[in-house]
Amino acid sequence: MLNFSQFEVLTFDCYGTLINWEEGILSCLRAILKAHGATADDASILGLYGDFEASAEQGEFRSYRQVLQSVVLLFGEHFGFTPSEQEARSLADSLSTWKPWPDTVEALLNLGKRFQLAIISNVDDDLFFDTRPQLEVEFSQIITAQQARAYKPSLKIFELALNRIGASADRILHVGQSIYHDVLPAQSLGIATVWVNRPSVRTGVGAVKASGGRPDLEVHSLVELATICAAS
Repeated sequence: MLNFSQFEVLTFDCYGTLINWEEGILSCLRAILKAHGATADDASILGLYGDFEASAEQGEFRSYRQVLQSVVLLFGEHFGFTPSEQEARSLADSLSTWKPWPDTVEALLNLGKRFQLAIISNVDDDLFFDTRPQLEVEFSQIITAQQARAYKPSLKIFELALNRIGASADRILHVGQSIYHDVLPAQSLGIATVWVNRPSVRTGVGAVKASGGRPDLEVHSLVELATICAAS
């Protein structure tokens, strides 16, 4: 069991952990597939999304808007159609409409009474700017892929976070929905991790590349994490 008294800072993945990104992803991609007569179940869409996103984030750094456009184009290639320019942009354009999980704001407000809160997110600064008001708390640091010029699971974004936060790794607890993006790289730097195993049609994986790993703590909601913290 984690000793919560040792931590000063909680760092959070945003999309998937704080924001219900699967609903946003599926809503957009279902509409594109339907427009071109293509069909796939939700689990298959999320599986392809996880693989396509990981592929698009390899190589020379490009913005998350460009990554999401590439994801849409890869869906078209996979299903045999060419998305329109508007369709190619639509996934990134929809991000500002993605909503927090119902428990997110309450849990962040409670956790913020005890810990500094920070964001480590695979996103562009301007995209997170549109999301930030929905979270209703102040973050001591916001570290993005755009700033690090790298995407999780690259260690560069976590190393930038450690430098910006100014606390040792053992004083930080990282909270994320992805074993692949969050748990494994954070642990490799000596940062303890909480895996938020959110409900998904791809149970235990969600809209990310599948990967094996063992977090220091597994919860199924942020309220569960806040309750455990309060009791410790």
